[in-house]
Amino acid sequence: MGESRRIMKTEDSKLGTLSGRVFNSQGKNLRINIPLTTPSRTFSAISYLVWGDLVNQSSNNCNPEGSKLRVNKTKLHHAEKMIKGAFIELYKGLRYLETYRNLNMLAFIKILKKFDKVTEKQVLPIYLKVVESSYFNSSDKVMNLADEVEDLFIKHFVGEDRRKARKYLKPHQHKESHSVTFFIGLFTGSFIALLVGYLIMARITGMYRRHPDTAYMETVYPVLSMFSLMFLHFFLYGCNIFMWRKARINYSFIFELPPSNELKYRDVFLICTSSMTVVVGIMFIHLLLLMKGHSYSQVQAIPGLLLLSFLLLLVCPFNFCYRSSRYSFLRVIKNIILSPLYKVVMLDFFMADQLCSQVPMLRNLEYVACYYLTGSYKTQDYGYCMRTEHYRDLAYAVSFLPYYWRAMQCARRWFDEGKTNHLINLGKYVSAMLAAGAKVAYEKEKSVGWLCLVVVISSSATIYQLYWDFVKDWGLLQQNSKNPWLRNELMLRRKFIYYFSMGLNLILRLAWLQTVIHSNFEHVDYRVTGLFLASLEVIRRGQWNFYRLENEHLNNAGKYRAVKTVPLPFHEVDEED
Repeated sequence: MGESRRIMKTEDSKLGTLSGRVFNSQGKNLRINIPLTTPSRTFSAISYLVWGDLVNQSSNNCNPEGSKLRVNKTKLHHAEKMIKGAFIELYKGLRYLETYRNLNMLAFIKILKKFDKVTEKQVLPIYLKVVESSYFNSSDKVMNLADEVEDLFIKHFVGEDRRKARKYLKPHQHKESHSVTFFIGLFTGSFIALLVGYLIMARITGMYRRHPDTAYMETVYPVLSMFSLMFLHFFLYGCNIFMWRKARINYSFIFELPPSNELKYRDVFLICTSSMTVVVGIMFIHLLLLMKGHSYSQVQAIPGLLLLSFLLLLVCPFNFCYRSSRYSFLRVIKNIILSPLYKVVMLDFFMADQLCSQVPMLRNLEYVACYYLTGSYKTQDYGYCMRTEHYRDLAYAVSFLPYYWRAMQCARRWFDEGKTNHLINLGKYVSAMLAAGAKVAYEKEKSVGWLCLVVVISSSATIYQLYWDFVKDWGLLQQNSKNPWLRNELMLRRKFIYYFSMGLNLILRLAWLQTVIHSNFEHVDYRVTGLFLASLEVIRRGQWNFYRLENEHLNNAGKYRAVKTVPLPFHEVDEED
């Protein structure tokens, strides 16, 4: 009674064994050795050894006879989920091994064919006869193991439903359709036509010129700029996917994207073009109604309804419009907001880095939410949110939130992994928060002292960030590299692209100088200038994404991390322990 078990790893010259130590209520150490000759026996052994961790037989909670067992259903469900994931990864690994054998045989045949063609000899039949009869080619052990794993999965995890099991073990790959390409072109043409019409009307009405009181720029333009920044970022992500695939960077493995949630670059472009067509079309109609003399009170709800429609579509539970991808995105956002409560994975901190480049979009979202939730659009008091002290404090907090979330992720990774690099990375985001705080203080009190402080802190933070971009995130600036100031392994053939990207990243990192210079285009509203600078930061982040994943891909290959490690619901220790 009250037994607890640990899994011990041992090696045998012939068969692997799963060794467990069982400690009973008298403290006696009982050891069991189960040979793992087949997946069935392995599954039975794991089930037996894990069961002790799932049964609570504490003498404080049971009767004196100790005859009742209480199973922790939460732990049982969690353990079942982990073992299920391990079986899926095991099945994938066996299929990869079979593919590896087939590819090697095919390569061997092609090489010999080329050899026969060049030397005009016929050695292929001789060597092929030997290789085909070799154990490497003739053994069916891998396929038998895969079939047995599939049978176990069907029996224990999907209730004898073979079709459902194939959805997990052999997920259907989304086939690219020509209709997607057609609609991308259709929506692109529609977006360009509507955008040209919108700009012509905006030019006629003078909406984007400098005016002290322009209700349109205060209320409608934040919605348009918010969608513009968001879908520009999403469009660049589609370009990243295209380049990652072209450079053979395994982004799906790095992000741990299941096939059902993975968006192809054509899907991303379709979402961007269709969404921006809708946004610009509604903005076109809104501006047209204003030109025809309709009052603001009649048409001002249109931008708010547009934003509400997109939010409802994001959380829509019905299975259309990439539901699995939408829900995966929401889960990642939840993990970011609740940092550091969740263990940080690559996709979480990658998305948090994207939010650090979208501070202007978040501030626009916060202002639009205030404008519509407080009912200011009904009273046409668009300055209410700006006058409210609580709103201004919240607007400043929004500027800090992405850096705070990212810093908390670094702290959690340091706590989990114990690597000093995570603390140094945390310092980078703290420096960004200090720079943002200095800019906020300078906006409130434009004095020489605050200006000098902004320049000093922002310069230090920029140098810090550039070093981390080039050396840590991109893996460049290696002194002893065979490629001067780059790294030994490069995915792109032309080296000048890396030098150009580093120079461009340096220039775009200096966008904070706009805070000091306050330069504007002639006769153009300052919000348009702000949108232009925010777009430059989004473009910088899109460029950063490619090299960040390139470096991660090379590290995975160089450090032999190209296989997913699946945790199991028991503690593994070495035999020496």
